[in-house]
Amino acid sequence: MANFTKKAIQESFLKLLTERPLSKITVKDIVADCGINRNTFYYYFEDMPKLIESIVEDDAEKIIQSYPTIEKLEDCLDAAVELALTKKRAVLHIYHSANREIYEMYLWKICDHTINAYVASVLRGKSVRDSDLAIVKEYLSSLAFGIFSRWLKNDMDDDIRSMLSHLTDIKKGMIEEMILRCVKE
Repeated sequence: MANFTKKAIQESFLKLLTERPLSKITVKDIVADCGINRNTFYYYFEDMPKLIESIVEDDAEKIIQSYPTIEKLEDCLDAAVELALTKKRAVLHIYHSANREIYEMYLWKICDHTINAYVASVLRGKSVRDSDLAIVKEYLSSLAFGIFSRWLKNDMDDDIRSMLSHLTDIKKGMIEEMILRCVKE
């Protein structure tokens, strides 16, 4: 029953978030839509930012669980794009609110996981200096995060899938070469 109620609160919030900006949604609106009382809301969530955090954290975990290993960068990044597009209005309302940081934490977590899993698949058993590996991972995670941030800033209007596909075609082999240059002789 507990997970059902928590999920119902999250779904009511997302429904309302597709209808109006975050600043126009109150706990009263959520509990009315969900059919629960305020105390029940506060039993599960300390406040609205904690509710948002639980939703984006759940989404991040779904993607991470779906891609424990990554052979191609674009596969996991495409999953993040697809998830964002299915909740486009809600994502944009969060992104354009005072709670942007919460969504950016989720985005960073996805980018970081994607890069770490991909780098591990490229290296497979090769020994690498920790300092080199850290630099490469930071660079690639920042690059992915920057591309997604720009897409969100442009209200997700750009065709990010085509852009990511074209970028991976242009850079084919370059990322792998960069990673492999870190291998100890």
